[in-house]
Amino acid sequence: MRLPGTPFRFLLSGVIAACTLVTVGNAQAQKPHEQPANSAQANTGESTRFPAPPAVEKTSVTQQTTHIGGQEIHYTATAGTLLLKKEDGKPKASMFFIAYSRDGIPDVSKRPITFAYNGGPGSSSVWLHMGALGPKRVPLTDEGFPVPPPYPIVDNEDSVLDFTDLVFIDPVTTGYSRNAPGENPQQFHGLEGDLSSVAAFIQEYLSKYNRWSSPKFLAGESYGTTRSAGLSDYLLKNDGIYLNGITLISSVLNFQTLDFQPGNDLPYILYLPSYTAAAWYHKKLPADLGDLQKAVAESRRFAANEYTLALMKGNQLTPAERTSVAKQMARLTGLSEQYIEESNLRVPIFHFVKQLLRDQRRTIGRYDDRLEGIDADVTGDRFEYDPSYASVLGAYTAAFNEYIRSQLKWDSPTPYEILTGKVRPWSYKEFENRYVDVASRLRDAMSQNQHLHVLVANGYFDLATPFFATEYTFHHLGLDPKLDGNVSMMYCEAGHMLYTKKTCLTSLHQHMAELYQKALAR
Repeated sequence: MRLPGTPFRFLLSGVIAACTLVTVGNAQAQKPHEQPANSAQANTGESTRFPAPPAVEKTSVTQQTTHIGGQEIHYTATAGTLLLKKEDGKPKASMFFIAYSRDGIPDVSKRPITFAYNGGPGSSSVWLHMGALGPKRVPLTDEGFPVPPPYPIVDNEDSVLDFTDLVFIDPVTTGYSRNAPGENPQQFHGLEGDLSSVAAFIQEYLSKYNRWSSPKFLAGESYGTTRSAGLSDYLLKNDGIYLNGITLISSVLNFQTLDFQPGNDLPYILYLPSYTAAAWYHKKLPADLGDLQKAVAESRRFAANEYTLALMKGNQLTPAERTSVAKQMARLTGLSEQYIEESNLRVPIFHFVKQLLRDQRRTIGRYDDRLEGIDADVTGDRFEYDPSYASVLGAYTAAFNEYIRSQLKWDSPTPYEILTGKVRPWSYKEFENRYVDVASRLRDAMSQNQHLHVLVANGYFDLATPFFATEYTFHHLGLDPKLDGNVSMMYCEAGHMLYTKKTCLTSLHQHMAELYQKALAR
C-alpha cells in the first residue's frame, strides 16, 4: 500500500496482498499533482505508450468441479468484464472479474455472495483467489514456504465456495481491468476513486446477475481491508447496499499505526509484540519467555505500559529508566541493549528486519518474518529485498497465467497486471495533512447496520500489518458495547498471507464459516 507523501519507504500488500516492496511515503496525505479528471490530454506517460484497450463486455463460462472437505463440488466459473459507464452512457472503465457460483442451488436468493479483492494499492485479486478462497489454489509447503518451479494448481480443500459464491474483483489498472480509451486512469487511483469504482462494479454485478436478494459479504486483504471499511459505509450511504459480513485479512484501517515518522511514537509501541514473535521464531529470546503465547503476552503488557510511558516522557526519561527500558526491550526483541540505546529506544521495521539476524548474515521477511534472505551488503540498514515476497511472486504469477488460459478459457493480448506501480501516485487528498483513517467509516456502517459482522484475521509473523496495531485500532473503534459481539478476531502462526500455511488456511475457512452462520442467523 503506498502511503501518501514522501519517497521510497514501504509497500503494504495485499497481497501481498499483496504487494511488493515498492515505494511508500508517510501517512500524512499531501495534495497530489493536479490533473483533469476525465481528459484525454491527461493520459500521458504509461497510458500513452500503452493505450487502453477498447472497453467491451465479454465472458467465458465453463463448468468445473473441485473437492472441498472431501466433498465433490460442481460449480460454474465466469471470467469476464463489466463496463462502468458515465451518466451519458459512455464507458468509463472495463473491470475484470472471475466469479464462481455453486451449481444445484434451489434458491439463489438465500445463497451468500462474497466480493473479494487484494490491496496494494496496485494489486490484482490473484492472492486471495489462488491462495485462500477460490476453488483452486497454488500449493507451497505446508508451512507456506517456497517450492521449486514449475508450480502446480490443485483443488482447494479449504475454499469457501462450499458456503458462498465468489466474485474476485481486479480494480482498474490491475489484472485485466483498464480505463476506457480517452479516460484518465488517475480518476481511479485514489481512496475515493477506488471506492466509487469498486462500488459501481458491485452494484452492476448484482443487477446483471440477479443477486440483489442474496446475502452480501466482502473479503479483503491488506489495503483491501482499507477498501472494505470504506465500502461498508460507501455502499450503505450511496447505494443502499447493506452488508451481512466482512472478512479483514491482515488489516490496516488507521495508517498512523504503521508510519514510522518523527513525532509519531505509536508504531514503535504497536510493532513491539510482532518483533517479539519474530525473535521467538528465530530463537533469539531467553528460554524463560517460554512459548510464543507467553512471550507475546509479556511483550503486549510491556508495550502498553512501561514502554508507552517511556516514549511519552521523551527527554524527561532518566538515565536509570532509559537503561531499564532498553534492557527489557533487548529481552523481548533479541536485539542488543547497545543497539536499542543507539536507536533511541525506537527501532523502525526496516532496521529490525536487517538487524535481527545480522550476525548470521541473514535478513528476515516483512510479509512473513519466518523467511530469511541473503543480502550482498551485510552492513546496510535495510534489506535489499523481501524474501517473503520473493517466495510467492513466481509461483502465483506462473500458476495464474496457466490457470486462466487452460481452465477458464480466457485469453487476452493485454498482460495481466499481478501487481503494478502504474496506480501511483495514489491519492489520499481527502486526508490532506492528517493520517489516513477509515476506521470511523466501518464504525458508522456497523452502527447504522447493526446486523453487520466482521472477522479480523491476524498473522503473528506479519511485519506489514502487525496484530497489536490491529487490536489497537479496534479497541479505539468507538463501537457501542452492544455491538462488541459483532467483531471477532482470529490469530495464526503465519505471516501477512497467513493462508499460505496449510493449517492457517483451514482455520481461516472455519472462522469464515462461523462468521457467515452468525451473520445469517435470524
